[in-house]
Amino acid sequence: MTAASGRIVVTDIRRADADTAAALAEFGSATVHEAMGRTGYAGPRIRPIQQGAAVSGTAITVRVAPGDNLMVHAAIEQAQPGDVIVVAPVTDSAFGFIGELMATQMQTRGVRAYVTSGGVRDTAELRTMGFPVWTAHVSAEGTVKDTAGAVNVPIILDGVAVRPGDVIVADDDGVTVVPRERAAGTLDAARTRAAREAANRERYRAGEISMDLNALRPVLADLGVRFVTQAEFERDDD
Repeated sequence: MTAASGRIVVTDIRRADADTAAALAEFGSATVHEAMGRTGYAGPRIRPIQQGAAVSGTAITVRVAPGDNLMVHAAIEQAQPGDVIVVAPVTDSAFGFIGELMATQMQTRGVRAYVTSGGVRDTAELRTMGFPVWTAHVSAEGTVKDTAGAVNVPIILDGVAVRPGDVIVADDDGVTVVPRERAAGTLDAARTRAAREAANRERYRAGEISMDLNALRPVLADLGVRFVTQAEFERDDD
């Protein structure tokens, strides 16, 4: 009955391997997104309030009512070092669900970051604290604590499914979600992709261009793209 109604706090979630989760931060949200076959990106709406922070960790998921942060308080109690608290209101809600005081609790418990499709407040203080946050809204309007929700259940973060224990990778480009069971394979794929990009970078520095390196000329030809001189273009345009 309790689980069916959605009023639940799951206390013993399975997390992705901690070392694997932490290692994904090196590669960033874009590379990890590409390494998974261009999946898992939570979209351009969820943005960092700071610049230069790159984190990854295991998800504590929170489903909340609009304008109500009661379940975020419950989630903080469940957090362990290396976790990222991920909060999704059931409808879009531009309230400041957390600020400096709640972030202080999270930081003390070893939480790596806070990610939400809702809102946050006290952004200057959060930056001063060095506590990384990704959010869809910044708002001075606070919340109440009246409505039950759920902690450590599957949620939807701006269209992307997040389950408790999945890996959250977040940096200046946004947030990518890695399913727990894919974490190790994604780390291997990200390393392979990063090595290939490093090799290509050196070739570009040596003067090669992507048209040749990526064999794009046949692609353009197959699509019917022609290379013409200015005179030919002007003649064709007459």
